[in-house]
Amino acid sequence: MPTRPVRALRHPLFSALIALTLAVPVAAAQDATPKALAGLDAYMAQVMKDWNAPGIGIGVVVRNKLVFAKGYGYRDYGRKLPFTVNTLFPIASNSKLFTATAVGLLVDEGKLNWDTPVKRQVPQVQFYNDELNNTVTPRDMLSHRTGITRHDLIWYKSQFTRAELFDRLKYLEPAQPLRTTFLYNNLMYAASGHIVQLVSGKTWEETVRERFFGPLAMPSSIFDIDEMLRTPDHVEPWTERRDSQELYALPLYKEQAGVGPAGSIITSVTELSHWLIAQMNGGVYEGRKVIPPAVINATLSPSIAMPNAALETRGWGELLNAAYGMGRWTASYRGHLVAYHGGDLPGVHSQLSFMPQDSVGVIVFVVGDHTAPLYNALSWNIYERMLGLSLTPWSERQNTLRLKNKEEGKKARAVAGSGQVKGTSPSHALDDYVGEFVHPAYGVLTVSREGAGLASELHKMRQPLTHFHYDRFDTPDDEQNGKLSLNFATNPQGDIASVTISVDEGEAVFARRPAAVLSEVATLKQYVGEYVTPTGAPFSVELKDNGVLGVVRAGQPFQPLEVWKAHQFKIKAFSDVTVRFEMANGRAAALVQVDPAGEHRNPRK
Repeated sequence: MPTRPVRALRHPLFSALIALTLAVPVAAAQDATPKALAGLDAYMAQVMKDWNAPGIGIGVVVRNKLVFAKGYGYRDYGRKLPFTVNTLFPIASNSKLFTATAVGLLVDEGKLNWDTPVKRQVPQVQFYNDELNNTVTPRDMLSHRTGITRHDLIWYKSQFTRAELFDRLKYLEPAQPLRTTFLYNNLMYAASGHIVQLVSGKTWEETVRERFFGPLAMPSSIFDIDEMLRTPDHVEPWTERRDSQELYALPLYKEQAGVGPAGSIITSVTELSHWLIAQMNGGVYEGRKVIPPAVINATLSPSIAMPNAALETRGWGELLNAAYGMGRWTASYRGHLVAYHGGDLPGVHSQLSFMPQDSVGVIVFVVGDHTAPLYNALSWNIYERMLGLSLTPWSERQNTLRLKNKEEGKKARAVAGSGQVKGTSPSHALDDYVGEFVHPAYGVLTVSREGAGLASELHKMRQPLTHFHYDRFDTPDDEQNGKLSLNFATNPQGDIASVTISVDEGEAVFARRPAAVLSEVATLKQYVGEYVTPTGAPFSVELKDNGVLGVVRAGQPFQPLEVWKAHQFKIKAFSDVTVRFEMANGRAAALVQVDPAGEHRNPRK
């Protein structure tokens, strides 16, 4: 798993060589399950050793029965507590299928339509432009084909509510045309969960609990990490240090309420098998129809194709022609249709999959970021065992890549900063960089003094800053939060006006936010009044009901003034033009417009 936090919840799609081998009949597979998995324990012992894996949980379903379930290693490596089939485990993005299915229930009830624009069904939604408003459908949102990229740093370690994340959709500019490119987007799933609430009147959590957890006998399945920690059998993540084989404890990711429909479900191998059984049997669990078959078919139907990247880059062709439906991929694995999805949060990774035509399903939980690729390797290995296929060396392949990447990371970090321009200094005193910088979607980035230097804080990530060169300051290269480069920029007046950072698959510009007191109504009222130009033409400064101060001239539209500093404002259309109010006896005496050509004083009447 990459160290950058923006990869949280992301599914690493590991493709794989095609060999057309006939599978054993399903009935025979079920009857011979212990024999089919003979040697698995020895294989797992080798895998655990090769990967330095803290803990792994595995479940195998055949038809409508959990035929194999076992924990390997530890759910808490530090205290040497064994991983069990009932260990509660955050399944991250494997929550997405629950969300897609919850939307599907509303489609089945006639309250939503998969392929009607969302805004026609849920007027509260607002996308970046009218084109998206008029075209984006629930299917687009749930199949990652809106053309809008991840923007994970909006929600990662933030305290934004689901409604606040929903309102931020309007700031997300598409990176690609609609329905042309697969761009994984957790925010679209968070928004889909909010749509469930807007349409049904019940929260996403209430819907999942009532419609799925209850009927599927999943009483221990929950959504909250703190609640999980109060249970006796739960996972504690450990992972390998990037530059050694030392294992260390990771904090559980707790800030998941807002983005919950994209990845907050916590469950066990045993209880998740009930969900898997329903998926494999037309929505029926223990004789009760829980999910309409049409909804299951809709989530399985391909919505957008994926490239055969592993075949093209590495010659691995076992997994071919993947396509994303809603909440899962489908592909051909050595001639067998497989549906699957991964889930990834810091230190905890999972895979849920099944082969519809073979009635075999696999659950894999793995502890440790360095072991994340194992959920694919183990799933494919178990399918090959269950179907009587020759065994592909998945663990060896992926571990070779892991160790090469680990070594490459060391080499890359050893020469980090090679582009630094030596001997440069910041353009301003450090105090001039201090302040709040805001982005409409990502929120507030705070820069403050820390000792003799600076520190930055975005959401719950506070890190010291080190001067790199000119007006660039860097955070430490943290194993969990990654490394950020803060690039400050000045405005035409020479002030530190913004900071740009690389986030997800692009950049975000955070503009300096003036002190809140400068925008208060009481502050702005002191500028309201009648003024006159040097040539004697009258004009006024007015304060609108929405709290915006602006200039009104005869025959011209209202020109808003943007708060900048005490008694100083900027004009949005012209960055090199400012407006300054001269004060006398607690009131504005004149409005002075400053531009590159000079100053124009307009006295107050």
